[in-house]
Amino acid sequence: MSEKKISVGGQAVIEGVMMRGPEKVATAVRTPDKKIEVEVKPINSISERFPILKKPMLRGCVSLGESLVLGLRSLSYSAQMAGEEDEQLTDRELAGTIAFAFVLAAVLFVAIPTGAAKLFHFITDDPVFLNLMEGALRLLIFIGYIGGISMMKDIQRVFQYHGAEHKTIACFEAGEALTVENVRKHTRLHKRCGTSFLLIVMLVSIFVFAFLGWPDLWLRILSRVVLLPVVAGISYEIIKLSANSDNCVLGWAIKPGLWLQHMTTREPDDDMIEVAIESVKAVLPEDKIPAGTGNYILEA
Repeated sequence: MSEKKISVGGQAVIEGVMMRGPEKVATAVRTPDKKIEVEVKPINSISERFPILKKPMLRGCVSLGESLVLGLRSLSYSAQMAGEEDEQLTDRELAGTIAFAFVLAAVLFVAIPTGAAKLFHFITDDPVFLNLMEGALRLLIFIGYIGGISMMKDIQRVFQYHGAEHKTIACFEAGEALTVENVRKHTRLHKRCGTSFLLIVMLVSIFVFAFLGWPDLWLRILSRVVLLPVVAGISYEIIKLSANSDNCVLGWAIKPGLWLQHMTTREPDDDMIEVAIESVKAVLPEDKIPAGTGNYILEA
């Protein structure tokens, strides 16, 4: 029986990279004194306590929720290590941040586009057409948002770490030693990227919401929020299938996400790649770290 491959995913943070392995999550950060600090914590996934949550359609929602929590905690840690915050978020502050982010996303990507879609009534009152126009507006807002933040200097640096994350994971998946030279030659685009996932969510939602009719504004907003787990579940399965398949249909399905990554990733410098390497190493079992991998943590 062939050995099961270890799956590693990640996220760029402030002056660093968060990586998630099978059992651990690590956040590596380049501190102001140019050292690399690494925080490693065990993963306590709710799906381990409730195995039914590992089933298709359910696992996508669990993954999305846990990724949001882990990502915010890693961002808080990285901000502290990079000297931008005095202390990390408490659990209450974390819950408040997540709630605020959810409300903001609901307003920006649900309320505004579904409210603005009524402007197309002059063309037709067909509910399918209006729902499709709403989806198109949502997609335009999302791409515009990404394009807007990509012009910010600080965000461009985060996007460089995003590129370092992708390149390092690609190098590991290729079975090569994790060195700056090896990582550098790999692509900064990755099939399982969160950017691709979000874009697929936008595209899937267009088709899911298209046949819901055209009720009052508040009912439209409520239906979009309630069906978000369904949309996330479908999108996750598309991402998961495409990552392990050469099917041409799935390949085309994820291409828009890969194109969008040209905006959300940048070529990293060597210091950033070193940080990403240390983050990957921290979540791997010792015997799974490729031979010849470099050590970039400066000894005190």
